[in-house]
Amino acid sequence: MSADLPSLSPAELARYSRHIQLGELGVDGQRRLAAARVLIVGAGGLGSPAALYLAAAGIGTIGVADFDRVATHNLQRQLLHTDATVGQPKVDSAAARLRATNPHINVVTHPEGVTADNALALFADYDVILDGTDNFAARYLNNDAAFFAKRPLVFGSIFKFEGQVAVFDSASGGPCYRCLFPAPPAAGSVPGCGEAGVLGALCGVIGSLQALEVLKLITGLGSPLTGRLLTYDALAPQVQTLSLPRDPHCPLCGSSPTIRTLPTCTAACATPPSMSTEAHPLEVTVTEARQLLDTAADRTLLVDVREPFEIEICQIKDAELIPLRQIPEHVGALPKDKHLLMLCHHGRRSLNATEFLRANGYTAVSSIAGGIDAWAEQIEPTMVRY
Repeated sequence: MSADLPSLSPAELARYSRHIQLGELGVDGQRRLAAARVLIVGAGGLGSPAALYLAAAGIGTIGVADFDRVATHNLQRQLLHTDATVGQPKVDSAAARLRATNPHINVVTHPEGVTADNALALFADYDVILDGTDNFAARYLNNDAAFFAKRPLVFGSIFKFEGQVAVFDSASGGPCYRCLFPAPPAAGSVPGCGEAGVLGALCGVIGSLQALEVLKLITGLGSPLTGRLLTYDALAPQVQTLSLPRDPHCPLCGSSPTIRTLPTCTAACATPPSMSTEAHPLEVTVTEARQLLDTAADRTLLVDVREPFEIEICQIKDAELIPLRQIPEHVGALPKDKHLLMLCHHGRRSLNATEFLRANGYTAVSSIAGGIDAWAEQIEPTMVRY
């Protein structure tokens, strides 16, 4: 055994006995897990099962990075959280659950999430990064930061009934996420789970596969999904593993890279500076939005980008209803002589719509931070929340 690996107490040996009985893992492998530091980015649908299995497996230090709070609609798939933790920061809810799962591990919370400002230093403090995020801006940021920090990134994604898993490890000669998708799609062109929905149990499958890849990377068991993309169709059901070679023309890890530093904002969230003016900020609070709708109704248009079933739960009077995926079809039809206020459930989809419209010539457009949930909390307390 390696002398620099931590020793295991009798209680830990008993807890991990079924691991230790695996000859390919043994006590030495369990000690490697105890010495490991794994960062989970996103305590949601994928991060929940991954974190629970990694905690139970005895990963010595688990970092959880997420800036979001627990909402009721999360509970259908995000098993780290419960009704009792609705409204709490996800990192706090996750940390309590993981510590209850295994008191022998150390859980570190990062409530600010992963940003362009903190990503490099944060990733460098961990051995493996697990990406449990659900939007393209975050995925490209995580990929680029992992590349520059020289850390393996265990990627997972889900869409309705399908999922994908891969390991991006350019430091070991493998491809990166940009080898698969060189640039992000246009904002609003691909619906997220908030618009398209997702089968909750699918998160368990993909998140568990991500946890397996982390365990393999740490212990040396088997062959990680480096240079391969595993796809899973839950309805068929069918699993395929596709070869994913490194792209020599990749803008990040190719032979002549054009991306040499971590940008302050990924291409998916970039907004021309001239578009963000004091008169029409990128985001406004629900209080500011209410004031605009009350005092400048003739010059303001509220656009709700949620899905029709969400509108049936609650809505704001006189809002124009355009689901996010249909926003590109309305470029040119939406008025440019009015201040467009974009609204969704929590503010993420509306921000995507705002950035898309600004990139297509609209300067007077703002996202309502916190969405209709913040509106219900601060403006209309009798409104149904979900």
